[in-house]
Amino acid sequence: MNLYHFARSLVKTVLTPIYRFKIIGRENFPKEGGVLLCANHIKLLDPPVVGVTAPRPVSFMAKEELFRMPILKKLLPNLRAFPVKRGMSDREALRKGLSILKENNVIGLFPEGTRSVDGELKKGLAGAGFFALRSQAAVVPCAIIGPYKKFKRLKVVYGKPIPMEELRGRRASAEEATEVIMGHIQQLIDNHR
Repeated sequence: MNLYHFARSLVKTVLTPIYRFKIIGRENFPKEGGVLLCANHIKLLDPPVVGVTAPRPVSFMAKEELFRMPILKKLLPNLRAFPVKRGMSDREALRKGLSILKENNVIGLFPEGTRSVDGELKKGLAGAGFFALRSQAAVVPCAIIGPYKKFKRLKVVYGKPIPMEELRGRRASAEEATEVIMGHIQQLIDNHR
């Protein structure tokens, strides 16, 4: 068992009884092929929660600063995380992300770029739209619906893949594609809150 699968099992064992996950829509998640998984971001625990509830292993972009910390520098790559420079166009991170999708793996993104202080969905950054348009990956919206309170149910909802063919065909902007993705996440939140 590699470190990723060990850590996933450990985190699942710890978090499941505390947050009593209710997972909705796992059947919507493609069993194969590249998947761009886009979720809202409300707490620091969102990446591990998505990581243990998604049916397939997920690679996450993580802020570059984390990779400068001695322990995390060695640990994060083994947990399928890769660095991104926030606040600027990071071509290396974009190339790495496209490569992961092309290899038929899953990338998890939080398009808002940072946690929402009030829990309401914020405007998404263009990176999600970039990956959606530049790859042939299925784009799966995900809603994490709190509260993150001990022994209260936490919902994780996976929506059906978002049709991207029309946007790809007319070469829509990354911003427009991100808006479409955010609209689907909002719809999941509204339907399951």
